Amino acid sequence: MPFARLATATTPTCHIGLGLAAVGRPGYINLGRDDDLGDDRSVDTLRTRSHQLLDAAYAQGVRYFDVARSYGRSEEFLADWLNARPQVNDVVIGSKWGYTYTAGWSADAETHEVKDHGLATYERQRAETDALLGDRLDLYQIHSVTPDSPALTDKDLHARLAEAAAQGLTIGFSTSGPAQADAVRAALAVTVDGEPLFRTVQSTYNVLETSAGPALAEAHAAGLTVIVKEGMANGRLAAPHAPQALRAVAEETSLGCDAVALAWILRQPWAGVVLSGAATVAQLASNLHAPVVDLDADQLTRLATLAEDPRAYWERRGQLPWH
Repeated sequence: MPFARLATATTPTCHIGLGLAAVGRPGYINLGRDDDLGDDRSVDTLRTRSHQLLDAAYAQGVRYFDVARSYGRSEEFLADWLNARPQVNDVVIGSKWGYTYTAGWSADAETHEVKDHGLATYERQRAETDALLGDRLDLYQIHSVTPDSPALTDKDLHARLAEAAAQGLTIGFSTSGPAQADAVRAALAVTVDGEPLFRTVQSTYNVLETSAGPALAEAHAAGLTVIVKEGMANGRLAAPHAPQALRAVAEETSLGCDAVALAWILRQPWAGVVLSGAATVAQLASNLHAPVVDLDADQLTRLATLAEDPRAYWERRGQLPWH
């Protein structure tokens, strides 16, 4: 399994990954995006920015990079970066299928992505991903599985995913929504010929949204690698939007709210990789302080009080504008 490579790493940042959701397309729902990206969001500009982030992350020990078919040109940007650096052979590459990007490189599109977990979409998007990343792809995840997703019951799809696994590709899934825990547990029960199909799970988890925690612990105990996404709650945990309790702890540690928020996740014993969704090199540098943040019991308890009802959390997330 490719994540075994990370398990033997000794750098403090080996449990941090870089996701390109925020820089692979001109529009996204993260707060502060106008300040982060400015007005120039051409393909070439975001390609350059992606490469700068990848260079900075790699130089500082990050070895997992995360993209998706729906993240605009993120796979293309990552593929270009890898092709220009043939000496980079110690990274783990993950992508996702199940959403189709439909915004046409516009931040103002009426519909930015369309979800479909059917076999035909898998076949089409797998070919598209393969054309870009080829044998550099280590992990292919079903994007945003919910308890009612047909991907959990489609035996033909399971068979095709099992074939890909037999050929060396690690198969995983990501989750979204207030019922993430139910989706994780349902996916853990999916087997092909008596063997578990999924080897990784990627879920939203942060100090505001902790509901998936027990299920992620179960997934870890079952042998899956747990990847945490949206650790910054789409910018809600970054200054100046961070709640006062997080700001207070950050001041006590003399580090940023972002580093503290990600450090809190890294303290979870089941957290294998925590994604940075940085849009600037400065944000990335601040995020990468997370592994060395020392949080005491009182600080951990104070941060734990920030947890929201998952339905309220996801309702608010759903109201964030694309910009």
